Amino acid sequence: MIVNAPEALDMPLIRRLGASCDLTQADEEALARLIGSPAREFSPRHDLAREGDTGRHVRLVGDGWACRYKSTLEGKRQIVGFILPGDFCDLSAYLLGHMDHSISAITRIRVALITPESLDALITGHPSLANAFWRLELINASMQREWLLSLGQRTAYERIGHLLIELFSRLRAAGLVDGNSCAFPLTQNDLADATGLSPVHVNRTLRELRLQGLVELDRKRLRLPDLATLAEASGFLPNYLHADPKERHVGVYA
Repeated sequence: MIVNAPEALDMPLIRRLGASCDLTQADEEALARLIGSPAREFSPRHDLAREGDTGRHVRLVGDGWACRYKSTLEGKRQIVGFILPGDFCDLSAYLLGHMDHSISAITRIRVALITPESLDALITGHPSLANAFWRLELINASMQREWLLSLGQRTAYERIGHLLIELFSRLRAAGLVDGNSCAFPLTQNDLADATGLSPVHVNRTLRELRLQGLVELDRKRLRLPDLATLAEASGFLPNYLHADPKERHVGVYA
């Protein structure tokens, strides 16, 4: 369904970029104009794009959650990334020409439909935004390396704790947390597909984290009462998210 894009569509992206890049007022106004494009809504668990697709638009999530996934020939799914408000769905396809993975909505989701011509004009007129978008893609690559480390070397406890902090940190950068809590629509099956664990193992691990007072999940909201302790227990180091380009030290989440 095509709808008029609400003004709120631009906010998560501007907050994310502004947290790590110096945006001018002209940059922000240009982004707002760009994202004032028609938007499309997708139902939960509906595919926005499939592997091999070539699209006429670059899609930016304004509201809702989605995931990137790959499937085996037998139909087994591996989630390779989560897409949150303020994230581009297919900026890589804009550069490479086609999708090399699929994208599925987790919740009801609204995406701005941006033409490649509009994006080209923005990048040409605002080189600083071109650098900011390139930075987003580099951070995505950094997150992929961290996910690979989790799948190969971290315990189930560490994988789950690490992923929860990562998602919370990304939402916080977009201005979408309330204190130490945030929306959390993921199911245990989603977490299993993202961490390479069985749903039963995910359930057992979440129960352990709850009993330790490190995680609270209720009515699709996540609360992390003690981020520093959870980060230490999960081996979480925030440097790979590159939230602050001026920060050079590497330490646990504070």
